[in-house]
Amino acid sequence: MAIGRFMLALNNVKVVLVNTSHPGNIGASARAMKNMGLSNLALVQPKDFPSGVAVGRAASAVDILESAEIFDSLEQAVSDCALVICASARSRKIPWPMLTPEESAIKILKEVNANKVAIVFGREDAGLNNDELQLGHFHVQIPAEENCSSLNLAAAVLVICYELYKLSLRSNSKELIKDQDHWDQKLATNGEVEYFYKHLERVMIAIDFHDPENPRQLIQRVRRLFNRIRIDVMEMNILRGILSNVENAIKKKEN
Repeated sequence: MAIGRFMLALNNVKVVLVNTSHPGNIGASARAMKNMGLSNLALVQPKDFPSGVAVGRAASAVDILESAEIFDSLEQAVSDCALVICASARSRKIPWPMLTPEESAIKILKEVNANKVAIVFGREDAGLNNDELQLGHFHVQIPAEENCSSLNLAAAVLVICYELYKLSLRSNSKELIKDQDHWDQKLATNGEVEYFYKHLERVMIAIDFHDPENPRQLIQRVRRLFNRIRIDVMEMNILRGILSNVENAIKKKEN
């Protein structure tokens, strides 16, 4: 009974591939997803799709390709998700909360019944850029040999999906996620949080706290702060209300 419940919850997990250059990697990723019980594929500006090459590499997972959603930006692709985990093979100037593949699986299963989840993978040659990585609440790094640390895209998808599937099948998986947070409000989605960030930046500029010409990584650090907190819908409304009142006060002073 528990296994069926967790397998059903995996329908809330979306695998997102950003700007994939080779259609064969899309097909192989779809096959890896189907092997591990996932079915929701999102593509952000793929270089070549639809493609017969992708179909050939997908084998029995052609249905995942046929139902894949295509987006113009990563922000759009994850806008309905309350948990976003981005795969990153490189360290960044501003460190982000980092998970192992196993920790990612635990985090996802703790939230997947209540929230939509996105696991994001970047370009074959360059991964995700800094702006894209900032859309994630957590980063996941797959341990690999230092002299050959870059995995093929489909291999990386398989590793993360395998950890998630493996945990969902464990006899004690219910025990592993029983400490999940029970909150009185739904978590805000990435789309809602992005509106908040734009609103916050506008107000910080208006009060001369933020200079876009000399940002000093301020916005990145603010994003990291709120992503770590995981704002719920009610908290989001309160924060947006405060910002709106600040804007109204500025307008009254100007008049």
